[in-house]
Amino acid sequence: HIGAYGDHHLQLFEEPFKSKPKREGGPTAFNHPHAWGMAVDMNSCIGCNACVVACQAENNVPVVGKDQVLVNREMQWIRIDRYFKTDTKADPESQHPDVVYMPVMCQQCENAPCEQVCPVAATTHDTEGLNVMVYNRCIGTRYCSNNCPYKVRRFNYFDFHSKKPRGRAKPWLNLPDMEQSERIDLLKRMVFNPDVTVRMRGVMEKCTFCIQRIAQAKSKARVELAHGKRSTDLLRDEEVLTACQQACPTQVIVFGDLNDPNSKVSRLQENNRAYELLGDLNTRPRNRFLAKIRNPVPVNQLRDPVRSAKDQVLHL
Repeated sequence: HIGAYGDHHLQLFEEPFKSKPKREGGPTAFNHPHAWGMAVDMNSCIGCNACVVACQAENNVPVVGKDQVLVNREMQWIRIDRYFKTDTKADPESQHPDVVYMPVMCQQCENAPCEQVCPVAATTHDTEGLNVMVYNRCIGTRYCSNNCPYKVRRFNYFDFHSKKPRGRAKPWLNLPDMEQSERIDLLKRMVFNPDVTVRMRGVMEKCTFCIQRIAQAKSKARVELAHGKRSTDLLRDEEVLTACQQACPTQVIVFGDLNDPNSKVSRLQENNRAYELLGDLNTRPRNRFLAKIRNPVPVNQLRDPVRSAKDQVLHL
């Protein structure tokens, strides 16, 4: 396999995808019966953080507070990276650099570095290409976070959902299944999503492509198949909407089945602007980003530098 820079990458799996031959990499087990993937168009992202809030509400992500964020203990499963660009040679006194917003979530790598270092196999791959987490197996070594080049994994330092989040950690001597029911604040439980596990102290967590929504869509498809309302239980395009995709006001995020060549996500991933984030590391991410295109007009050619937003629309 020849990388983007002409160097040879070691392949753990030599067998290419049968249903999508353009995607080299993992075994066909990552493709059955669906191959979930995501496309993010940075040309439309305005950095509103609606996806971050939606993910936090959907997946019971705790609000850790400013003091914990300042010591790098944030818990959001998706973040908005900002990149600034300006031409200091053409305009040395420029105070208005170009900004690019990039939503970054778990890339669901087919050759995932986190899976290779977990001593208890708490993070593993399923047959549809999702990098899933087994929370009750995780022992909190944080090896996966150290080995992740995207830094999208989060560690629970406190029981943020409990009655005393900053309380002293004590061994739990009763049945393990009773810990959450007795330690979680009943008032906080009312805001939880009942379809998503509430994680306790000492485990790693990350984006799961809203696997609970995928499971709900599969259950609905099986019921419709049993009643003769559909011919197959395979999910069609856009039958599953992730929380970030549903909340995005500019439709930046597109999620779907890569096995379907006519799906929107497949067409976007085949776009000339599509690229893999840190693809030269041979992680083979399932997500692809569409590069931002600009057609800037030099400041010295503007008739009125303070133009309305409508006049600043760039026609490409």
